[in-house]
Amino acid sequence: MEYQLYYWPSIQGRGEFVRLALEDAGVPYVDVARGEGGMQKLLAALEDEVHPSFAPPFLKLGEMTIGQTANILLYLGSRHGLAPRREEGRLWAHQLQLTIADLVNEVHDTHHPVGVSLYYEDQRKEAKRRSTEFIANRLPKFFGYFERILAQPGRRGSFLLGARVSYVDLSMFQLIEGLRYAFPHAMARIEADYPALHKLHGRVAGRGNIERYLASPRRIPFNQEGIFRHYPELDEATP
Repeated sequence: MEYQLYYWPSIQGRGEFVRLALEDAGVPYVDVARGEGGMQKLLAALEDEVHPSFAPPFLKLGEMTIGQTANILLYLGSRHGLAPRREEGRLWAHQLQLTIADLVNEVHDTHHPVGVSLYYEDQRKEAKRRSTEFIANRLPKFFGYFERILAQPGRRGSFLLGARVSYVDLSMFQLIEGLRYAFPHAMARIEADYPALHKLHGRVAGRGNIERYLASPRRIPFNQEGIFRHYPELDEATP
């Protein structure tokens, strides 16, 4: 059966982490909200009475609905060879994905630190202060953690879980892509401090299905509505 992905039609957002896994695995799917009458279908699906999702993204396969990005990837990884077979490995992958999700939330809060119902223009001062802290302390802490995993002495393989690519690597690629868009100056300054992550990004970008996806119209460009937004004054928010 064909997967049905439900996410907002004009942004990458959290749905892009799921799209990358589907694209890399080469499995057919429909990005429902981007089709005719798609938004009505998405809103109707949110009212599902059995296992309703709190918010997009969520994935449907037949009668089954799976919500929450990390939960969707846990399922897709096991089903399509993007996660270890053993339970210990699957839980480790899930743990890393949840850590990425924590960082994604902090990225979002750089431009909306007070409330999501307010416009960015209503919280500029707070956003600049939050971004200063994020660039100086929080981003290096997260990147340092993942760099340490990749650079462990004696480990085999060049991916986060070892020799084989996983959905966690695809998500890290997307995270770096988004940060390069949102904070190009800050990323240009710090990326050299994380050579293993830089190489991981390149390896994922060069994978056949990912390379074709990135060059296709299926890949929605970054914009000022998603998680990763570029406000020049925040990229300059350095100590």
